[in-house]
Amino acid sequence: MSLPPEIPLLTGRPTTILFDLDDTLFDHTATARLALQSTATPLPFFRKVDFEPFYQRYSELLEEYHAQILAGRCSYEEARRGRFQRLLAQYWAAATEAEIEEFIRVNQANYPLLRRPVAGARALLQALKPHYRIGVVTNNRTEEQVEKLQFLEMTALVDALITSEEVGVPKPDPRIFHVALERLGARPEETVLVGDNWTADVLGARAVGIRPLWLNRFGAARPLAQVQEIAGFEPLADVLRKIQIPTA
Repeated sequence: MSLPPEIPLLTGRPTTILFDLDDTLFDHTATARLALQSTATPLPFFRKVDFEPFYQRYSELLEEYHAQILAGRCSYEEARRGRFQRLLAQYWAAATEAEIEEFIRVNQANYPLLRRPVAGARALLQALKPHYRIGVVTNNRTEEQVEKLQFLEMTALVDALITSEEVGVPKPDPRIFHVALERLGARPEETVLVGDNWTADVLGARAVGIRPLWLNRFGAARPLAQVQEIAGFEPLADVLRKIQIPTA
């Protein structure tokens, strides 16, 4: 991912746009829901299970174990096994170790088959690319995120990928944002970060002087009124306007 030689400075507007990846450009939530539902539906235990609480519990465990991974307390494989063991212990108590392992294997196979971008994400990057530096700042493994951008056909639209694995700290640690700014040759005051996670993205960006634009796809309450938000990337013109002009 090479940086274009020159980006014209737009008076009163940003020169650099940073994006989160998971649940910002890549629709992890939709993919995870579909994969979990496809994995569980054929199994007898699932006939008596309400999917929404089942998925909600899965999401809670995913966040819990992801935090442990970022803190170095467990590996990705240990986290995956732990969250599925705890999930199925609650809903399928009679499951054997072999059945749990098979559930994990099938879910892993289903997930990549059902991946998709957040609606409008690629069109937004295409519109921004000729005029701005574009970076992705993500709390995940580099290899996985490189492959994800390739699958989403976004690699050529991104000038720099910065991962927590590479930097050694996750968002909202200021160091990962400073690495992104340095790599893109940008100043905080001319940079916008678009992300879905309030703590990692919004508060992390604000702490280093980057203007955040909160992607609030699920209608959560906005803790700070002065932070701009969008519900999605469509219509494109509305999103571009919020990125370019910092209004309340």
